[in-house]
Amino acid sequence: MSEAVTEEKPAIAAAIIVQDGKLLLVQRRVSEGELSWQFPAGAVEQGETFEDAAVRETSEEAGLTVEAVKLLGERVHPKTGRLMGYVACDVKSGTAYVADEDELADFAWATPDQFSDYVPYGFAPMVQAYLAERMG
Repeated sequence: MSEAVTEEKPAIAAAIIVQDGKLLLVQRRVSEGELSWQFPAGAVEQGETFEDAAVRETSEEAGLTVEAVKLLGERVHPKTGRLMGYVACDVKSGTAYVADEDELADFAWATPDQFSDYVPYGFAPMVQAYLAERMG
């Protein structure tokens, strides 16, 4: 007897990392629609929290060791339909680089006046509020 298994796509954790007045953005090798530049992010694995996944993904993708500070909020992403958890993180050690060359093409430390160059559609409201508070 065969069993029909329908599996929802896992939630995505995004790491919001500000250091020295700049925000870390990574460029995906394969865009998700308009989403080329975004935060270090990836699927939440079995047994992980959004915070755990954000820390792991940042290490895997950008080579940074970060600490999750707080979950800024969750939403269903309007462009991908995926459940997103946005996690504020602080850098503990390392220097950002393209650690996962299969997934990433580049990375950038963006200042607030550059955000719209990288992400013209804007950030999630809870991320925007955090960045305004943190970066002015």
